Amino acid sequence: MPIVMTELVQELETIFKEHSRMVYRTAFGVTGSPEDAEDVLQAIFLRLIREFPTDLRQNPRAYLYRAAVNESLTIIRQRVRRREASVDRALDAPAAPSDAHEKEREHRRLYEAIAALKPDVAQILILRYMHNQTDVEIAKLLGVSRGTIALKLFRSRLRLRKLLRANIGEER
Repeated sequence: MPIVMTELVQELETIFKEHSRMVYRTAFGVTGSPEDAEDVLQAIFLRLIREFPTDLRQNPRAYLYRAAVNESLTIIRQRVRRREASVDRALDAPAAPSDAHEKEREHRRLYEAIAALKPDVAQILILRYMHNQTDVEIAKLLGVSRGTIALKLFRSRLRLRKLLRANIGEER
C-alpha cells in the first residue's frame, strides 16, 4: 500500500475514533432508531473512504455533524415516502394508542417536519434542542455569526410550528 494511502487510512481511523460516537448520537436522535443510526454512521464513513473531502480536515466535527444530520434526514424522508406509498393498504381497526405509541408518533411528526426544512436550518435546530448548544457554540461550530444563528432559529421555529400544525391537521 502506498505511503499516502496508509496515511489516509490512519487519518480516517483517528477521525472515526474521535467522532463516531457523536455521529451515532446525532443520527439516533434524529431517526429514533439504533439501526438507522448505525446505517448513517456506516454510510458516512464509507463515503469518506471513497472520497476524502478537504473540508473534513479543517473542521471534522462540524463536517461529520452536518453529514449525520443530512443522512438522517434523508432516511426520514425515505420513510415518509414508503409510508405514503403504503397508505392504500387495508388496515385493521387501530387499537387505542398507548402513551409510548403516542410519544413515538409525536417524535416521528417532529422529525418529519424538521426533514421538510432546509438542511442548514435543520442542523441548527438539532444542535440547539437536541444537543443543548448555545447560539454562540453553534455559530462557532458552523462558522457563522451568533446573530445569523439567532435569526435562523427564530424563523425556523415559526416554520416548524406551521409544518407541525399542518401535519396534525392531515391526521384528523
